[in-house]
Amino acid sequence: MFRFRYRFLVRVTQGFTLIELLVVIAIIAILIALLVPAVQKVREAAARVQCQNNLKQLALSIHAYVDTNKKALPPGGWYTWGDDRGSWLVYTLPYMEQAPLFNKLQSGAGGQLYTTTNSIGKQGLSTNNMTGLPYGRCPSDDYQPSPGIVNYVGSLGPQCATGPCGYNPNQQYCNQPGWGYATSPDHGNSQTTSDIRGVFNRIGATILFPAAIPDGTSNTIMIGEALPGVHDHLRVNAWWSYNGGASHCTTIVPINFQMPEYYNGSDCAHRGDNWNLVWGFTSRHTGGANFAFCDGSVHFVAQNVDFGNYQKLGCRNDGQPTTSPD
Repeated sequence: MFRFRYRFLVRVTQGFTLIELLVVIAIIAILIALLVPAVQKVREAAARVQCQNNLKQLALSIHAYVDTNKKALPPGGWYTWGDDRGSWLVYTLPYMEQAPLFNKLQSGAGGQLYTTTNSIGKQGLSTNNMTGLPYGRCPSDDYQPSPGIVNYVGSLGPQCATGPCGYNPNQQYCNQPGWGYATSPDHGNSQTTSDIRGVFNRIGATILFPAAIPDGTSNTIMIGEALPGVHDHLRVNAWWSYNGGASHCTTIVPINFQMPEYYNGSDCAHRGDNWNLVWGFTSRHTGGANFAFCDGSVHFVAQNVDFGNYQKLGCRNDGQPTTSPD
């Protein structure tokens, strides 16, 4: 009798060798290395667009304010120290869909923010009860997500701005008759319109729009970006206050000056309260910063812009020709 033997065939599958695995891992690593910068660029591009849109909306809100307030730009908001009547950001609230917040401030000030002595910081917007602006931050800046901080500052133009400790390398640029303007009161501290080189100040000097901008609205900076991590007054964490940094940037400080340093040294060249260094326009965008001009247009101005042209774009009445900021 025949016997049949059943033989089971077993197929042996060969796996990846160590070298093949290492090659695959290396390829994946290269792809990731190529992909991450691309993703970062896309994210930064989106953040930059959002930042530009915020500036555009703020510029349009200022135009709306002007149309209903005797052709004058929003005031700096005070006449004596301690009389805090609010920054220009307060006065544009109704035109940025923030009427309830503005009414809250008005109510606390007796209904007359600009004509009644009061303290905005005590009218429901103290450090213990902060209300943020949904359009106040540039997504590119990751400094402290506090509701009292903003990235958008009204321009002083080429206003003088000495620091408190004797190191003022940028002060030379606030007295340039060849560029169409002479020296000016430090930090825009004047109620006299002719003393103000740009279109904003923290004192309350009246700047008529567009009458006080003879250089033309398309040739004059209105608002720009600034970093609270660098700017000492923005770190006060009070966008509503006249002294909270909303009108505290001068063009005599170059764009992104000495960035990304945060000015936390003890020497005068690195002190965070040296206004001749820190009161400039700054951003986290590569190579420059965004600005809204008085005509409502938004431009990216490179940090290597011709410095004389930058001052002329900052000054509202230098009478000098300028070139395009783009």
